[in-house]
Amino acid sequence: MPVVTSFRWLSEEEKYERFMERINAGEKIEADDWMPEDYRMTLIKLIAMHGISEIMGALPEKEWVPKAPSLRRKLGIMAKVQDEMGHGQLLLRVAEDLMAPLGKTREEIMQDLFKGDLKFHNVFHMPAPTWADAGLIGWLVDGAAIITQTNMLDASYGPYARALKRICAEEVFHAQHGESIILALAEGTKEQKEMLQDALNRWWEALLMFFGPGSAATTGTSKQDITIKYRIRTKTNEQLRQDFFTKYVPRILSIGLKLPDETMHFDESKGKWVYKQPDWNRFKEIIRNNGPKSKERLRLRELSYHNNAWVREALSGQSAAV
Repeated sequence: MPVVTSFRWLSEEEKYERFMERINAGEKIEADDWMPEDYRMTLIKLIAMHGISEIMGALPEKEWVPKAPSLRRKLGIMAKVQDEMGHGQLLLRVAEDLMAPLGKTREEIMQDLFKGDLKFHNVFHMPAPTWADAGLIGWLVDGAAIITQTNMLDASYGPYARALKRICAEEVFHAQHGESIILALAEGTKEQKEMLQDALNRWWEALLMFFGPGSAATTGTSKQDITIKYRIRTKTNEQLRQDFFTKYVPRILSIGLKLPDETMHFDESKGKWVYKQPDWNRFKEIIRNNGPKSKERLRLRELSYHNNAWVREALSGQSAAV
């Protein structure tokens, strides 16, 4: 018996049952399909945060465009910044379609960011004082992003899944760009190696926090449970963090770096990595825009937004968001 996709004459309970049949059958939900309110709101929050994080994530590396050590490196990091801004534009367009039935626009996403109501990823609140930081962002931060995003390539919401296919393909090149910088430093002078170890030490806690708290670090209903229930993703925060360790810990050690956690090891009996938990209270403070570079980067984004309003107006004939 075919799945009914027209919900017009069904009760709210029947609509939800049919919706879940579609989800469990692996069908893709489109922007104009009926969807439960918590599904829509979960997607809006997730995709808007992802889109804003792509835009804010370009800022630490943008700082290194004029300071890159060679023309080749300068061109590489400029292209990466451009890609990240493009990813943000693409994702905000996906979020905008979800918001339209609620009478909301992309303008409100940007205003929510400036008011502190919309968070951006914890890693992009952090400083990048050396060229090693720029390389590590490409190698490990983008590497962590690939692990998270590939977990959603088959997301139940079709527009997001399709956008992620393009984004993940480009993120692979970004990770390779970062790895190239890291390997050059690892094979360089004593000072370059020390700079690289310092960058890893500085970023380690932020990388652990990248995937969000595990169930033991949260109270109440977990937001990650909702995304799994609706097949937006398939793995928990902790499973994704373990995948990151499995992929990158051997690579980190292979180039002569030391893990900033002396307790970290792989427990064969449990089949997982054991590590020192980051300070999740600090994580909460960072995503509340109380990180080392939070205010500075938000101010830069807001200035850019207002200074370039004339471009948006010229293109659309009315005030619009970036």
